[in-house]
Amino acid sequence: MITATNITKRFGDSVALDGLNCNIPEGCVYGLVGSNGAGKSTLLRLIAGIYKPECGSIAIDGQPVYNNPEVKKRIVFVPDELFFLPKTNLLRMEKLYASVYEKFSHERFMTLLSDFSLNPNANLSTFSKGMRRQAATILALSCDTDYILFDETFDGLDPVMRNLVKNLIYNEVMDRGATAVITSHSLRELEDTCDQLALLHKGGIIFESDVEHLKTSLFKVQVAFSDEYDRSRFAGIESLSFTKHGSVSSLIVRGDRDETEAKIKAMNPVLFEVLPLSLEEVFVYEMGQLGYEFSEVLKQEVN
Repeated sequence: MITATNITKRFGDSVALDGLNCNIPEGCVYGLVGSNGAGKSTLLRLIAGIYKPECGSIAIDGQPVYNNPEVKKRIVFVPDELFFLPKTNLLRMEKLYASVYEKFSHERFMTLLSDFSLNPNANLSTFSKGMRRQAATILALSCDTDYILFDETFDGLDPVMRNLVKNLIYNEVMDRGATAVITSHSLRELEDTCDQLALLHKGGIIFESDVEHLKTSLFKVQVAFSDEYDRSRFAGIESLSFTKHGSVSSLIVRGDRDETEAKIKAMNPVLFEVLPLSLEEVFVYEMGQLGYEFSEVLKQEVN
């Protein structure tokens, strides 16, 4: 388990993280989402032991990470800004990684090369942005570490490569019990990959939840009645949002779906439908309950 306790990290007068706390359990895919400057990359570098916090502590299974080589052997980190040795290829990079990670698997390396269809003899400086991301992913997954950290995991990857990387990360967790911590600007990228999600804003985690719980605890109801009615008809149902157009209403409901269905059907509606919400819609309503405007917390970049 990764435990961050009251973490504060500054760069000059700028506060990157401010009293952050989180626990990342073993054997899961943990997603960090947030806007630029939210602190995602800083948190990953603290977990990897690259940075030392001014206050607080980062520990893995109770052992401090910073300046602890034994713990760092269990972690591999793929940063947002990739680095490779000058004028080198994947075969030379393999030797470098193998010299650092004692569990590095040449067989796994060769299998991944085939999966990504990359030329191991080609100079990495000739690779596109997406190909360099693929190369870094191959090297990281070949290290066979307990903890895998990916910063902006899918940056530069086309849809086919995104799906391949998602499946590989998922298999690492399911087959080996590894823990993956991944970041992205986009909830859509993380929705079908992560077990847990945390939303960072201004150096702190303002929302954290199990993805499956998030997606099952909130749902949309569309309902219509033959007589006139208003929101008071649903007084026994926890609705976060209510809109009405003509005789048809839409409600965002929190609670047990079967119980809610039974209550509404007992009202004899002429139209009744329960619809799932996307993860982004769930976050919008959950953040609203916390007093945050989601669109302000998570502004999407236009590239």
